Amino acid sequence: MTRAFVFPGQGAQTIGMGKALAEAYPAAQAVFDEVDEALGEKLSSLIWEGDIAELTLTQNAQPALMATSIAAMRALEAEGASVTDAAFVAGHSLGEYSALAAAGALSVADTARLLRTRGLAMQSAVPVGEGAMAAILGLDLDAVRAVAEEAAQGEVCQAANDNDPTQVVVSGAKAAVERAAEIAKEKGAKRAVMLPVSAPFHCALMQPAADVMAEALAAVEIKAPAVPLVANVRAEAVSDPDLIRQLLVEQVTGSVRWRESVQYMAAQGVTETWEIGAGKALSGMIRKINRDIAGKAVGTPDDVQKVLQAES
Repeated sequence: MTRAFVFPGQGAQTIGMGKALAEAYPAAQAVFDEVDEALGEKLSSLIWEGDIAELTLTQNAQPALMATSIAAMRALEAEGASVTDAAFVAGHSLGEYSALAAAGALSVADTARLLRTRGLAMQSAVPVGEGAMAAILGLDLDAVRAVAEEAAQGEVCQAANDNDPTQVVVSGAKAAVERAAEIAKEKGAKRAVMLPVSAPFHCALMQPAADVMAEALAAVEIKAPAVPLVANVRAEAVSDPDLIRQLLVEQVTGSVRWRESVQYMAAQGVTETWEIGAGKALSGMIRKINRDIAGKAVGTPDDVQKVLQAES
């Protein structure tokens, strides 16, 4: 069985995530301690007993979700598993950073600081209320691209996340995204849902954030990952550190090609994914993309035991 480890993106955050892992595994607790130290604050307190609205702020959610994913990875490692048990790592948007940290390409401390910078830069790139995102359900990528083009009317409106065959997210100027939602329904979309996000991610409006990340990424060491990364903007495997650096910058304004990334991994023989960290959103998407891939979520000590027992 060929496996890939996949890492969730924003939206998976919950108060209390990772706490049971930290209590059960000293190596998992050490991850949260390292992230707290890197950021100079007790992010772990916010994650475990804070306010969900504060945790959901982009600059908090991004390092928090990464910390939870790496804590789950350390729990697996404490039980004898390794990232090299996977043929690939991949992550959805910020999850790409978690994947790189898991594969040893980035240190946990650098990843935490990068994600704090990324969250703040993405938040400040567009004044609150001027951008928006909407999930279009029931139309494929080409149909949604056509909708976005029609809705733009001189403003930015792009297909941002190609999540699965039934869901594509559009991002851009608020009025244009609202138009896209209406046009999509006219074109036969089952639903068009405005998303509760604070900025229009993965579109051209994020260029100021991409510039910030180019500078931030230039200042950190990136090693070759222990296993190849299936990159969001390429939907294919990459291992070269300089290329990874470039693609992480492109990712800020580029589309998350998740559906194609999963198809790529399936074509390389992947038959099972382990979703490392909070939630099960990616496993749900993967099931819609390719029913032959078995998805398992690894976010609690019970999950860790379950997946490893299935191995033995």
